[in-house]
Amino acid sequence: MAFKLTDLPYADSALDPAVSAETLSYHHGKHHQAYVDKTNKAIEGTGHADKSLEEVIAAARGNDQGLFNNSAQAWNHGFYWHSMAAEEGSISDELQAMIDKAFGSTDELKKKLAERGAGHFASGWVWLAVKNGELTIEETHDGDTLADKDGINPLLTIDLWEHAYYLDHQNKRPEYLDAVLGSKINWSFASDNLFGCLFARRVAHKVEHIVREQRFTEDEAHQVRTPRMFEQCGQDKEDRNRQKRPDHSPYP
Repeated sequence: MAFKLTDLPYADSALDPAVSAETLSYHHGKHHQAYVDKTNKAIEGTGHADKSLEEVIAAARGNDQGLFNNSAQAWNHGFYWHSMAAEEGSISDELQAMIDKAFGSTDELKKKLAERGAGHFASGWVWLAVKNGELTIEETHDGDTLADKDGINPLLTIDLWEHAYYLDHQNKRPEYLDAVLGSKINWSFASDNLFGCLFARRVAHKVEHIVREQRFTEDEAHQVRTPRMFEQCGQDKEDRNRQKRPDHSPYP
C-alpha cells in the first residue's frame, strides 16, 4: 500500500508572510513529495509494504539509513504542516497550565523555542513535546524524528532546514522563527496531541492492520478504537468520521 503526500490543511497562501505560497509549492510539492516517493520505492515488494509510516520508521532506525531518512522526513513534514495554521487559535486550559508551569508564559515558551531553533547547528527540527509528564523542548538533527520515540509525545514541530525559509527570509532563520511563532502556531493541534491523540492514532493504525489480516472483525475493532481512545481528543464519533484521513497517515 503506497503512501500518499499529506494534503496541506490550509490554503497555500494562509501562512503569508511567515511562509509564502511559493515556499510551500517547493517545500510541500517537491521536497515532501520526494520523501514520500523515495519511501514508497524503498518498501515496494518488501515486508514493510503494508506497515504504517511509523512502523516503517521504527523498523528502519539503525538498520536502513536511507529508508529511515526518507520515511522520517515524510512523517516530520506532515506533522510540521499541521503544527501551523492561518490563525493561532486558543490553547486548551490544560496545555496552558503546563506551559505556565514549565516556561512561565506562552511568550516565554515562544522565546525559548525561537532560541533553541536559532541556535540549532545546521539542519533539523525543534519540537514542543511531553516527556515524563512535563513539557520539554527537544531538537532532532537532520532527518531524525520523535515519531517512534518511546516516552516522548510530540505536540508540534518547526522545520529548521534552510529550504523551509530561504525564499522568504534568506539565511535569517531567527526572522523565520519569529514569524511562525508570532502568529502561525496551531495550538489546537498541540492541545489535541497533549491528550494522547498521537498515541491513539498509533493504536488505530495497528488495529487497521489487524482488521486487514482478518484477525479482528470490524465490530471488534470498533470496540478497541472507541470511545476511550478518542474521548480526550475532543472528538465525538461524528467528528472522527468527518475528519478521517487515509490510514497510512499519522496526522489528524
